[in-house]
Amino acid sequence: MYDYVIVGAGSAGCVLADRLTADPGTKVLILEAGPPDDAPEIHIPAGVAALFKSQYDWDYTTTPQPNAAGRTVYWPRGRTLGGSSSTNAMIYIRGHRHDFDTWRDEYGCKGWGYADLLPYFMRAEDQQRGASDYHGTDGPLRVEDLRFKHPLVRAWIDSATDFGLAANDDFNGAEQDGVGFYQVTQRRGRRWSTADGYLSRAAERPNLTVATDALVTRVVIEDGRATGVAYVRGGTEQRAVARREVILSGGAVNSPQLLMLSGVGPADHLRSLGIDVVVDLPGVGTGLQDHPMVPVMWHTPDKKALWEGVNLRSLMLYQTLGRGPYASNVAEGGGFVRTRPDLPAPDLQYHVLPTPYVDQGLTDANKRAMSVFATTVAVAGRGSVRLRSADPRWKPLIDPNYLGDDADLEVLLAGVRQAREIAATGPLARIVGGEYAPGEDGADLAEWVRRQVVTLYHPTSTCAMGGADDSVCDPELRVRGVDGLRVVDASVMPAVPRGNTNAPTIAVAERAADLIAGGPLLPPTEFA
Repeated sequence: MYDYVIVGAGSAGCVLADRLTADPGTKVLILEAGPPDDAPEIHIPAGVAALFKSQYDWDYTTTPQPNAAGRTVYWPRGRTLGGSSSTNAMIYIRGHRHDFDTWRDEYGCKGWGYADLLPYFMRAEDQQRGASDYHGTDGPLRVEDLRFKHPLVRAWIDSATDFGLAANDDFNGAEQDGVGFYQVTQRRGRRWSTADGYLSRAAERPNLTVATDALVTRVVIEDGRATGVAYVRGGTEQRAVARREVILSGGAVNSPQLLMLSGVGPADHLRSLGIDVVVDLPGVGTGLQDHPMVPVMWHTPDKKALWEGVNLRSLMLYQTLGRGPYASNVAEGGGFVRTRPDLPAPDLQYHVLPTPYVDQGLTDANKRAMSVFATTVAVAGRGSVRLRSADPRWKPLIDPNYLGDDADLEVLLAGVRQAREIAATGPLARIVGGEYAPGEDGADLAEWVRRQVVTLYHPTSTCAMGGADDSVCDPELRVRGVDGLRVVDASVMPAVPRGNTNAPTIAVAERAADLIAGGPLLPPTEFA
């Protein structure tokens, strides 16, 4: 028996486990479906692609996408301690203040505006550059400048500023617009996940139990209250009782899946699979958003790509000093752009990789080339997560509805066109040796985008919070219609933020920990 049972030891779950067990009188169980995070490739930044389709990956695939040439798209999601913070590209981006103010003003999420969340971003952070009005230094999450910066990425940044984009050395400060190198969640060149920053210290406390290889099959709901969970570990079904709350932190795929398996979700869908309806909550699994992107590539015949630096000599440098190509997060730089001057915030993000990106990174690089991801970050389209079966071992149906709204396509087209202009400017114009993709054959650009669009790995909004009664969670992240049950992860975001989603997921969990514990909330930031 525990006070809290947390399902999922990912980016949010690790934060909750640490913050809730800071009270020695609070007993917590955290259940993780995947194995421990003890593989070397997890902790070496440049090894990110080696984690694809491994035991540390849920290895999901979308349904065929009618507006993306009927293709299915591979979706990697972290399945280990630290979740996707143990398998991502480590980019530390919070989002734009407009995102969070929109959560508050348009979705009725009182207490989730930018001024409310900034103190939690800062509480989480251990910023290498030091404390400031926007950054903290006392948190568990280490944020550093890259210890390896490839010349091709530097050339792209210089060309982008020559083209006219603003230079920005802090996308998490006063302004998000502009281009530069990204900061990363690393410590001295090593990945620094939430398992490293939060869970490792919490695991030393006697009031926390961590169970890996534990697949939760349902939330036990009795008389309208969540009283625990059923899970399978070592081939045996077990139960854990929660005296206070069950907290779902499985992410935008697993949390709605588990709610529906437990009888909480769209009634007709549940009945069609023979699941008894506990609460008819149509919003569960709906509203899915993700950042769609396309990789634009150029040949760089006279410049070595990142993959050419991955060798024994570089490995020895990394193991001794934490530097060199192995310390690269691969997507080293980029930036944020408004494709129209009337926009309240950027709608386009770039990621720049000093290597080709083929078949979603599943094909080993073997050419000298660089990639620029053009990404829609003000996403208009919505998709869904639905059950394929009442068997919890079956992967769910994931439909991100890529390019279902033409506005998302238009941003990608603008991004490809601008990326081409940048490549023809400044130092890049002297480096690139022709366009690798889309290519220079004059093919229809919109059709190419539809054939190439893939995920940037940022699913959100499938258990969205809101002030309206039809939202899945209220603004305190409590599931409507079930007492003692909350969701704390990216699925509660009412809309996907502009930028990489790991940092805002951690901030959501930081604030949720205070809500759950019933303690005082951090006061909102007062801006001059």
